Amino acid sequence: MRYLSVAVGTALASSAAGAQSKGLDLPPIRQLGAITATASEKLGIVNNIRALSDGRVYVNDPMDRRVILFDAGLQKFTIVADSLGANGNTYGRVAGLIPSRGDSTLLVDPQSLSMLVLDPAGKVARVMSVPNAQDAMSFAGALGGSVMDAQGRLVYRAAPRFEMRTMGPAAGGPPQIPDMPDSAAIFRIDLATRKVDTVAFIKTQKIKLNTTQDANGGIRTVSEINPLPVVDEWALVSDGSVALVRGRDYHIDWVNVDGSRTSSPKIPFEWQRLTDEDKVAFIDSVKAARERMGANAPQIATNGGGNQARNSPPPGMDAGPQVMIFRGPPGGEGRPNGGATAIGTANVTPQFNFVAPSDLPDYKPVFLNGFVRADLDGNVWIRTIPTKAMAGGPVYDVVNRKGELVDRVQVPVNRSITAFGPGGVVYLTTRDGMTTKLEKATVR
Repeated sequence: MRYLSVAVGTALASSAAGAQSKGLDLPPIRQLGAITATASEKLGIVNNIRALSDGRVYVNDPMDRRVILFDAGLQKFTIVADSLGANGNTYGRVAGLIPSRGDSTLLVDPQSLSMLVLDPAGKVARVMSVPNAQDAMSFAGALGGSVMDAQGRLVYRAAPRFEMRTMGPAAGGPPQIPDMPDSAAIFRIDLATRKVDTVAFIKTQKIKLNTTQDANGGIRTVSEINPLPVVDEWALVSDGSVALVRGRDYHIDWVNVDGSRTSSPKIPFEWQRLTDEDKVAFIDSVKAARERMGANAPQIATNGGGNQARNSPPPGMDAGPQVMIFRGPPGGEGRPNGGATAIGTANVTPQFNFVAPSDLPDYKPVFLNGFVRADLDGNVWIRTIPTKAMAGGPVYDVVNRKGELVDRVQVPVNRSITAFGPGGVVYLTTRDGMTTKLEKATVR
């Protein structure tokens, strides 16, 4: 949920204290290169970006339910798909973009379980079915997006494999939501053979969900969230290997193209120890930040058909803690491939509480979910959580293919790196109320 991410970010900035690591030889922090273009079109939410070799860029805007193809200067654009069927392509409730071979791009429509192959002009070259219906939402970016390797295989984080059983009045209670798992599989699937293999497992945030039902049948879901989870992240780097960034001791495990596995040494970092007083202060800061946002905080509300309120971002867009409730197949009722049973027509409003301060980790994590990106030169960019107060925007650790920390780059205030393009180009996004501004910059 976006406003939880904002609240956590505010608390992180205010709680930054002296680091515990001493004598580290860290690269100096440098500034990102100049911003060279700013999109003229205001966007709702930028879910993912696909940069083409000539500088044009596809942008997925799920809030406004459209896919846009910008020119290299981000001034002119063509609507490739929208809710009215622009160019004959209808944007459903959610969709995702996946870079394919050359300058072709896959537009994933989980509602119809299909993938449109877009050519560089934004035209549909052909249509194929999703390779695994159960993971259609994962292909669309619900859990952070999918990528394609040089062999034409999709690599993605799989959805949790659990079933939510419905308990009606006769059963004496509301739907019972099972515990969220604390790990997830990274899968790789061959589009030609539909063969799936497991690349690795990563540690994910564990969220406890509790449901209650009132006398009128209304369902209230309350999640208990740790705003500082110790998690892993992953990225596919340019040589085809998968980087698994481990949060507990901050190193990278590599799954190489030939299937072999290697591990890099720990990445130097100024770890910050959290005392009991620090933990209490941090939870208080997060709660205060959330309260300050008040009625302006975007809320998530779903109905029996699974629709999201307009002012809520799609799952996976934001870095930071998020809650997803799988309630049946994309687009309607039913249970494809053993999926979750739909709740029905009752309204469900997710709400959340924070864990007790004692449940926070003893050391502030290096990064949160969604904080890892790979550039086109084989480097992994990791947006770090600040351990001391500093002016300016977020700082990214840049780690090369050997697992070495080679650079630290600070982006402008309130910006996040959303994608990389060829020729040392980086795309930034920043939020302004309910709109997003897209910017193009140089890495150096």
